[in-house]
Amino acid sequence: MAFQDLLDQVGGMGRLQIIQMAFLLLCNALAAPHIMLENFTAVILGHRCWVHILDNDTVSDNATGTLSHNTLLRISIPLDSNLRPEKCRRFIHPQWQLLHQNRTFSNMSEPDTEPCMDGWVYDRSSFLSTTVTEWDLVCESQSLNSVSKFFFMAGMLMGSIVCGYLTDRFGRRLLLTWSLFQLAVAETCAALAPTFLVYCSLRLLAGMSTTTILTNTVLLIVEWTTPKYQAMGATMAILFCNLGQSTIAGLAYGIRNWHTLQLVVSIPIFFLFIFSRFAIALPTFGLFLHLQHLGTNVFLVQILLGAVSIPSNYVSIWTLNHKGRRISLFFFMSMMGIYFLVITFVPEEMQTMRIILTTLGGGLSFASVSCSVTFSNELLPTVIRATGLGIIGVCTNLGAALAPLLMILETYAAPIPWVIYGASCILAGLTVFLLPETRNQPLPDSLQDIKNEGKVSREVKQEELSIKETQF
Repeated sequence: MAFQDLLDQVGGMGRLQIIQMAFLLLCNALAAPHIMLENFTAVILGHRCWVHILDNDTVSDNATGTLSHNTLLRISIPLDSNLRPEKCRRFIHPQWQLLHQNRTFSNMSEPDTEPCMDGWVYDRSSFLSTTVTEWDLVCESQSLNSVSKFFFMAGMLMGSIVCGYLTDRFGRRLLLTWSLFQLAVAETCAALAPTFLVYCSLRLLAGMSTTTILTNTVLLIVEWTTPKYQAMGATMAILFCNLGQSTIAGLAYGIRNWHTLQLVVSIPIFFLFIFSRFAIALPTFGLFLHLQHLGTNVFLVQILLGAVSIPSNYVSIWTLNHKGRRISLFFFMSMMGIYFLVITFVPEEMQTMRIILTTLGGGLSFASVSCSVTFSNELLPTVIRATGLGIIGVCTNLGAALAPLLMILETYAAPIPWVIYGASCILAGLTVFLLPETRNQPLPDSLQDIKNEGKVSREVKQEELSIKETQF
């Protein structure tokens, strides 16, 4: 039986397709703005040469103390053909004679000028900073501003070339997950790039990821729907790309610093891993790898975490057996998320409270991992269990690698990494309810077993409902 025929039998647009489409459309909405990002992060601001007597606040000269800013500008910067200050040249020496507007100096030669030897002064009325002001991409270096855009587009070209092969070789979902990870890391690091070359290299990687994401989302939407809904799905994918690109203008209007804008459009992509099983490793390793941020006595905290692992695993066993897999995982993940949000606001002076909370957070983390491992093994049928666990392991390692990178955001605001860890836990806990309950159920041996189990489950529910109605 062909896959499309199977879709026709089970329903062309069921709950699975709707949830998957919503996630893929969100991917498009978050990835597409990176194509237009440099319209706002790489704006060339108005600029002129830096001049000692005009821009050095420590200069105290009686001869210039009573002169206005415009007057000092007139004797320091030559005018261009439009009678506006030159952007790339300045007078070698102040031209005091230009202050005498009513006198002529017919025997004087043209004043000597020179390039901007000491940097530039930028008009920051529209943007506080851009990549242009970051690396002075003006005058002789202005062409480099186009180079960074070329790198991104070259990345999209490279992604288009290899995307098809890699997608067919390793699968749509795995490549989509990797591309989301690559885009999030590359664009977040681009905001912190120390040099222009590093920035261009990161934008190249971002371009490769963007085109792969946009291609795979359309593929997954079309392949998982019947012909009746395929045109609608593809159109919706394009629509959400356009909506995502429209939001960048609103964000840029409110955020005039290119570092902040770059982070704002990049960090939300990390949350997409919540739906692709990034969800437990990220906060867990965020906690375990940064104990020094949570308490001064790292030795004591490490010992307490080891001690709390025994009771936490016992509690997880009890909840798994008596409350079910979904409720257990939701509870521990949500509580761990609350822990991260609470510890953020506990002052560093309250070391005892921070150590207690960290110990509880570690216990919740151990319990979450135990529940996750149990649940994952029970969800996967025997024929693909090893492969499935291997893919989950890859996702886990990606989450673990991402955890320390988020701590870079502490340079902007100390609570940001911990808030991200906490929010990811809570959102991940909610997504658990999209999965079937496996408590006291036999392990599935094949994909057909999963299908039959769902059918039997629905029949049992209908039978129970019928009995209740008959008794009533």
